[in-house]
Amino acid sequence: MSSLQIKKNYRCVPSLQQFYSGGPFAVSSDGSFIACANGDAIKILDSSNASIKASIEVDTDAGLTALALDPNDRFLFSAGHSRLIRVWDLSTFKCIRSWKGHDGPVMSMACHASGGLLATAGADRKVLVWDVDGGFCTHYFKGHKDVVTSIMFHPDTNKTLLFSGSADATVRVWDLLAKKCIATLERHFSALTSMAVSEDGWTLLTAGRDKVVNLWDLHDYVCKMTIPTYEVLEGLCVVKSGTELASFLGSCNQKSGKRRDRSSPIYFVTVGERGIVRIWDSECGVSLYEQKSSDVAVSSDTDDSLRGFTAAVILPLDQGLLCVTVDHHFLFYSLLGHPEEKFKLILNKRLVGYNEEILDMRFLGEDEKFLAVATNLEQVQVYDMESMSCSYVLAGHTEIVLCLDTCVSSSGRPLLATGSKDNSVRLWNSESRNCIGVGTGHMGGVGAVAFSKKWKNFFVSGSSDRTIKVWSLDGISDDADQPINLKAKAVVAAHDKDINSLAIAPNDSLVCSGSQDRTACVWRLPDLVSVVVLKGHKRGIWSVEFSPVDQCVITASGDKTIKMWAIADGSCLKTFEGHTSSVLRASFLTRGSQFVSCGADGLVKLWTVKTNECTATYDQHEDKVWALAIGKKTEMFATGGGDAVVNLWYDSTASDKEEAFRKEEEGVLRGQELENAVLDADYIKAIQIAFELHRPNKLFELFAELCRKKEGSSQIEKALHVLGKEEIHLLFQYVREWNTKPKLCHVAQYVLFGVFNILPPTEILECDGINVQIKGIGELLEGLIPYSQRHLSRIDRLVRSTFLLDYTLHGMSVIEPDTNATEMKDADQEQELTSEMLKEKAPSKKRKSHKSKDSSRKKVKGAAYTSVAPTSLKA
Repeated sequence: MSSLQIKKNYRCVPSLQQFYSGGPFAVSSDGSFIACANGDAIKILDSSNASIKASIEVDTDAGLTALALDPNDRFLFSAGHSRLIRVWDLSTFKCIRSWKGHDGPVMSMACHASGGLLATAGADRKVLVWDVDGGFCTHYFKGHKDVVTSIMFHPDTNKTLLFSGSADATVRVWDLLAKKCIATLERHFSALTSMAVSEDGWTLLTAGRDKVVNLWDLHDYVCKMTIPTYEVLEGLCVVKSGTELASFLGSCNQKSGKRRDRSSPIYFVTVGERGIVRIWDSECGVSLYEQKSSDVAVSSDTDDSLRGFTAAVILPLDQGLLCVTVDHHFLFYSLLGHPEEKFKLILNKRLVGYNEEILDMRFLGEDEKFLAVATNLEQVQVYDMESMSCSYVLAGHTEIVLCLDTCVSSSGRPLLATGSKDNSVRLWNSESRNCIGVGTGHMGGVGAVAFSKKWKNFFVSGSSDRTIKVWSLDGISDDADQPINLKAKAVVAAHDKDINSLAIAPNDSLVCSGSQDRTACVWRLPDLVSVVVLKGHKRGIWSVEFSPVDQCVITASGDKTIKMWAIADGSCLKTFEGHTSSVLRASFLTRGSQFVSCGADGLVKLWTVKTNECTATYDQHEDKVWALAIGKKTEMFATGGGDAVVNLWYDSTASDKEEAFRKEEEGVLRGQELENAVLDADYIKAIQIAFELHRPNKLFELFAELCRKKEGSSQIEKALHVLGKEEIHLLFQYVREWNTKPKLCHVAQYVLFGVFNILPPTEILECDGINVQIKGIGELLEGLIPYSQRHLSRIDRLVRSTFLLDYTLHGMSVIEPDTNATEMKDADQEQELTSEMLKEKAPSKKRKSHKSKDSSRKKVKGAAYTSVAPTSLKA
C-alpha cells in the first residue's frame, strides 16, 4: 500500500456559474459569445464552454430590459428601468457614452447594419433613433397606443425603413428619410413578439401571442398570407439560402411535391409556449418539420403555465439554432441526417443560465466524467465535466428533487437514485437516460437516499415521515424501457423528526441516519435493527458518513460542530469546531485520515482527524453550501449551494510544494543578484530587485545609504523613474509604514520628496504622469498626512527648545555671545586706541603727582602761593 499523502491545500475552479437570469440577450455576429442580462450585471459568455469571459457591472437596481450589439461586435448597447442608454466598449468593457431619452423603460433596441444608428422602443409608446457617435436623437416617432415591444431596422442598408411592433397589436413602418409613418399593419389581435424580413427584403414576417404568423408585402404593405400556428409564439427567424438547413428544407420540399409555383419559398422557424421547434414553408403555409418531444424542462404545474421558449436565433456559419427557454437555458441545436425524416434537429449543448439553488450532487460513472446535480427543479441535470454544459436532463418527478446518489452496477452501468418532494424515489440508468424503477410508499418528501457500497443490489431512503425504507434492486433490468415498481424489503420508524441524511457502511452491514431530532442512529441491515443511538448534538444533524477504515461515524450538525462517534458504544471520540454557522455536509478524504466540511456560513474546511485541526479554510461561496460530492478516484470534490455556483476543487498539495520550491530557488538567485548589486554600488538595480522580492527592510537600507551620499538624490530619482504602477503603489505602502516610526521617518520623508519631485501629487491622483491607473493612492496619501504633521510639530518643538538652551547657557556665562568678524575687528581697534592713550597719559600723571607734592609743601610753608600756573614740559 502506498504511503498516505496528507492533503494540505485545494485549488478552486469555478465551473458552473450563473450568467443569465432572464430577459434580454444578444448573440455576436460570429456566434462566439453571447451578452446576457444577469440581474444588475451583463455577462459576456463564451458559447463554446459556458465560461464567463467578462462581467460588466451596471448600476444597482438598473433592471436590464434591452441589449444590442453593433454589426462589428465592438460596442454593446444596454438599457434598463433607469431609462439610461449606455454604450460599452467591448475591448475595455467600459462605458464610453450614456444618455437618457425615454420617459419609461426601454423595451427593445436594434442597431443599424452600418453601425451608426441605434433605434430604441420604450414603454412610453415612443420610437427613437439615435446617432451612436454623437449620442443625440435623429428621429422621434409617436403613434403607437401601447408599449412598443419590438423594433427592427430593414437589413438592407439601401432601404431606410424601421419596423416597430407594439402591444396594441399593430406594426408600424417608419421612413427614416421622410421621418414619418408610411404604413400601419393591422392584422394581429394580440401583442407583437417578434419580426423578421425575408432574404430578398420585400416580405415582412410578424408573430404574436394571437398564435398566427402574418406575411406582409413591403411593396404595397398588404398582408399576403396568415399562417395559423396554434401556439403562442415568442420567437421567429428566417432561414437564409445557402445554409445547410435551407438545403435540407429544399430537398424535403421537392420530394413532397407541395410547390404551388416556382417562386422561391421563405423558410422560417417559430418557437413558443409548447417548447418545440417548428420550421415552416411560406408558400404552402405548412410545417415542414416539427420536434416530436420538447427538450424544455417539463413543468408539474397546470397547462396554463407551460414552460417553453422565449426566443430563437439562427447562428451564423451553419452553427445551428439557438433557443432560449423560460427557465434560463440556452439550447444549441444542430442538423443531423435522419433516414425517416430526412433531417433532424439534435440538441448538442445545453447551457444552464441560472439554477437559483443547488441542493445535492454526485459524480457519475466509473471515470467520474459527469456530475449529477439536483436543483430547485423537478429534473436532475447531468453535466459534462470537460465543458460543464448540461449533457442531458432526467425528467420524471413531479416535485423538486431533494437528494440523489450514484453507483456503478455489477454489470458496469452507472445508476442514479433520486428522492423528491413528491414522496417517491426513482432509479435511473444514466446511459439510456431512462427511469427503470419507481418506489412509492413514503408519506412525506424523500430527503435522503444512499446506495449499497459493496453489492450494489439495494438502496435506502429516508423521508420527512420519519421512516427508513430499504429498496431491493433484484429483478430490475438496466435497459428496461418502462419503469417497474420497486419493492421495499424493510421499513422502520427511525426518528421523531425529519430524516436529513443516510450513509451505508463500506461492507453493507450497517446504515446510519441523521435527523432533525438531534440524534443519529445506526441500524443493522437488511432488517433495520437498532444498533446504537448517537446523542450529543444540540441541533439537528444534517449529514452522516461512515469512515472507510475505522469503526466510526462523523456527523455534521446545526450546532456548528462536527463529531466523530465510536460505533461500538456510541461514545463521542472527537469534536471539531470552527464553522460559524450550521455544518451541512461532511465527507471523508485520504482514506479516512482527513475530511472536508461545508456549512451555512459559505465556508469549506479541510480537517485532519489525527491532529483535530482545520488544515485549510476556503471562502468561495456567497451563500449556504448545501451540496458536497467527493470523487472516489481522484479525491477531487465539488461544492454547490444557494448561490447557484458549482466549484470544483483539485488537490494542489504537490503543485504548491513544487511552486514553493521553485519560488525559493528563484528567490535565492535573485537575492544573490541583489547582494552583488549592493557590493557594486549599483543602487538602481538593487532597488528594482528589492521591489521584485518584496523586501522592504532591504529597500530601507538602500534608501538610507543613498540619503548619506552627496549624489543620493539623483540616484533615487533615477531609480524611481523606472518604477511601474505596482511598484509605486508598493513604495507608498512602505513609506507609509516607515513614516509611522520616528527612527525611520527621515528616510521616508526623503523618499517621499524624491517621488513628488518626479510625480507631482496632482499627476499621481489623476494619473497624468503615467499611462496606467494607480488605485488606492489617495488612501495611502491620507495615511501619510497625520504622521508627517506630527513629525513637523516634533521638529519645530526641538528647534524652539534649542533657543531656550542657548539663552540659559549664555546667562550662566558658559558660552560667549556670538559676534561677527566686523564686530571683532572694531573691538580690536578700540583696544589699540585705548592702549595708546594710556601710554601718552602715563608721564603727565607722574608730573602732576610731583607738582601736587610741591604745591602741598608750598601750601604748608606759606600762604602767599595760592595758585600755580601750568608749565609746559618738553620732552
